[in-house]
Amino acid sequence: MTPRKPENNEDEASRPLGSSTTDERRKFLTHLSMGDESMQNIDQKKLLSEGNQESESGSDENSNFNQGDFIRHFIGTNGPPQIITMCLVIALALGSTIGVVPAVVEDRYARLSHGYIGKAHCLDIEKDERPSECLLGNEDAQNSAAIASFISNTLTFATSSLMGSISDERGRRGIMLLGIGLSLLAPLNLVLLQLIENMSPFPYYACHALSGLVSWMAVAISSLSDVMPPIWRAPSFGLILAGFSMGFALSPILAVFMSHLGVSIFALSILVAGFIFACFYLPETLSPDMSARARESRLAERPELVTWKYTLMRPGKELLILNRNKLFRLLSALAFFSGCISTADHTLFLYYAEENFGFNEKDIAILFLIIGLMGIFVQAVILKPLNSLIGERRVIVVAFLVGALHNVMYGVATTKRTIFVSATIASLTGMSFPTISAIKSNNVDELEQGRIQGALYSLSSLASAVGPMMLRYVYHKTKNGSGFGKGSMFIFGAGLYLIATVCAWMLPEDKANSNHRRNATKRNSSMNYGATYDMNV
Repeated sequence: MTPRKPENNEDEASRPLGSSTTDERRKFLTHLSMGDESMQNIDQKKLLSEGNQESESGSDENSNFNQGDFIRHFIGTNGPPQIITMCLVIALALGSTIGVVPAVVEDRYARLSHGYIGKAHCLDIEKDERPSECLLGNEDAQNSAAIASFISNTLTFATSSLMGSISDERGRRGIMLLGIGLSLLAPLNLVLLQLIENMSPFPYYACHALSGLVSWMAVAISSLSDVMPPIWRAPSFGLILAGFSMGFALSPILAVFMSHLGVSIFALSILVAGFIFACFYLPETLSPDMSARARESRLAERPELVTWKYTLMRPGKELLILNRNKLFRLLSALAFFSGCISTADHTLFLYYAEENFGFNEKDIAILFLIIGLMGIFVQAVILKPLNSLIGERRVIVVAFLVGALHNVMYGVATTKRTIFVSATIASLTGMSFPTISAIKSNNVDELEQGRIQGALYSLSSLASAVGPMMLRYVYHKTKNGSGFGKGSMFIFGAGLYLIATVCAWMLPEDKANSNHRRNATKRNSSMNYGATYDMNV
């Protein structure tokens, strides 16, 4: 392909893909339907003619497509079903061991570091009757988990944008397999920890931290961007979260009927099976042509003499894409604020519920079932129609307002009923991440899909490291009764969500909403928004 120069001064890299011309749509479909298998379930003429159809009423894409078209295309395209399957497997494995890890590690620290010699496991003893050795073991376990999480998120922050950029050049599949392979190490050590009596928990936490080197999830989102049209990227990314939600909905039930060792072996087994499945059936979604063009683009950015200093600074350089323009800076602020609070909610909520509302294993299993089923419903059923009805910008605003509401409810709750209701509506907040990812994906060139998703995931990892620390600080300052007492940390989180809501409202609608850009393209079909490519070369 021979690139033509843009006929205007608009930055090609920041041009929304949703504003592509008919020639570009034809180019996208040529890439999308390699071998013609992936487009068997959708009328290609709809996509090709979309840029030429006038829409006097200004209606959205539901005039051409419905929910059924989207689902059929998603299932019929080579790549998305395999990615969703891996999300389900990993969530099922990780979710089933959520209650196992604290129980096993706390008891092991109590025995190895503090001299506990009792026959009963620490968590099997009533809270008020637990010996001091178990309490000290619990503190060691929380400290180790916090350190491992911090290191993992720091590694992800440092490497995710680089891995995304490399996936633009070398392909998605290899990096995803590497990330999935690293995720096997911690569950393997969890099984060994229960089989070897005097084994330290350190190898488990070290492997957990090491898994942050390669974030396969960011690359998976880029892989979906390779094969999904811009107008369907937000709901496509949402289906990834739906896969995770389904796994987490089912996983706590296993812990009720199986022993800790049985659950750990089950989790490791399905992860190994998932890895083998990925090795044989996970496709490469990046075409050789796009990969070659990305390598040429990156080579043009590099100095003639590549020094150790350039190599060392490259991860930071890849993050500069987040500062490209006002839109990206606002989206980065949204991702950071929402990431801080959502991660802190997930990290601290169970401790808060157990300490203040007496949640037991049955309550936790019911809670995760509700959260999982609601997550599936929101991502698979609500997100796509809502995105079509009000646009991406307002979807983010709604998600953040709900986030503020459910955090306030956590903070002022006095009964379990309030906690369950809050957790139910909290699933609506999950619409923000796939929508933010889609907006960024729609506003960069196809050659930068890995780079932008990697950079966004790096920022989310930083937020994941900082958020729990901020809320824990508020908790320690207010746990003795000042403010709203122990719930003050969630009130603080609600305030951050309101700040994020203001930032979301400031997003430029013409770049944030794919509907707006598509309708503008229909009204101005003769305009060229960036570089096009001659398909006859």
